[in-house]
Amino acid sequence: MNGSIRIGSVRGVALRTHWSVPLLMLLFAYGLGSRTLPAYAPGRAAVVYAVAGVVGGLLLLVSLVVHEAAHALTARRAGIAVRDMTLWALGGMTRMDRPTTARAAFVVSASGPLASLVLGGAVLGAAAGVQAALGWRIPVAVLGWLGAMNVVLGVFNLLPAAPLDGGRVLQAALWWRTGDRDRAQRAAGRSGQVVGLVLVVVGWLAFVRGVAGGLWLAVIGLFIAVTAAAERRRAVLSAALRGVRVAEAMTAPVVTGPDWLTVDRFLPEVAAHAGHAVLPLVDFDGRPSGVVQLRRLATVPSGRRNALRVRDLATPLSRCTLAAPDELLDGVLDRLGPGTGLPILVMDGGRLGGIITAHDIGRLAQQHTMAER
Repeated sequence: MNGSIRIGSVRGVALRTHWSVPLLMLLFAYGLGSRTLPAYAPGRAAVVYAVAGVVGGLLLLVSLVVHEAAHALTARRAGIAVRDMTLWALGGMTRMDRPTTARAAFVVSASGPLASLVLGGAVLGAAAGVQAALGWRIPVAVLGWLGAMNVVLGVFNLLPAAPLDGGRVLQAALWWRTGDRDRAQRAAGRSGQVVGLVLVVVGWLAFVRGVAGGLWLAVIGLFIAVTAAAERRRAVLSAALRGVRVAEAMTAPVVTGPDWLTVDRFLPEVAAHAGHAVLPLVDFDGRPSGVVQLRRLATVPSGRRNALRVRDLATPLSRCTLAAPDELLDGVLDRLGPGTGLPILVMDGGRLGGIITAHDIGRLAQQHTMAER
């Protein structure tokens, strides 16, 4: 996910966080320290509420890590390769290979909400224990708030709407029932669109009636609806790409450009004759060094074009998506992640053998649709 940075790892799985997460945790910490705690335990110093609010926000962040770690570790136990976990404002995302069975998909999808519900119950139990044994109102309030947030997180994620965990659970159940994963994914996507639109309507009605949190619910609903629509399109694309090798989809030969050229030379000498909006670059030895977006070159002020080399504005090869000619294309697309994406550079013996762009993939999908008519 763009805008995310690595902050550590959990059992060897890289843990990343989006820039929106610290902001959200600060908002939660502020709400806890300025409203919830003073209402439940009045009369304390402002610094006590502030510290307790920050502690609650940090513990909520840990709870999100537990939720995603449950997905990642359950997937690894099922033999599914896990690439990383990313926390962001609407929860988290664990990138992994696609499960090969409906049972594995169900278990992995359900593990996150189950972990949140178990953690929420345990924290609420701890709050009750502290209240009974010690009567410390600030710790009780923080634990009670944290437990409730985890329960809400677990229940909300069980809504039958892709991309929520509940949508994945629904997809796994339909996959097991029908034996058709793509059909199940399309159905989960439709469910996600319906649930998302319902949340938008409910959130907006709540907002116009004076409930500020309704706007946040509407935003979440809109995100779910849009992402669910993308899930449906992805299911159609998966059917079109099933069994297609990278070599069958790539464009070859590839127009490349020398990475040592300045922008003012590259634009008329190379870009003007290119057929793609993104061009691979090669070094002095003819080896690929990265890709450059032509629109980025066009935004360089004319006064700087003779001083900047194209490689200074390029995406380095280490951040590009690479594939071998005999790989399955849908498997390569599943690898797309933070900082990587289209185009796909096809490497053959250390040399650039071809390129796959969004246009190439769209062409395959169109051919598949025409063949079905």
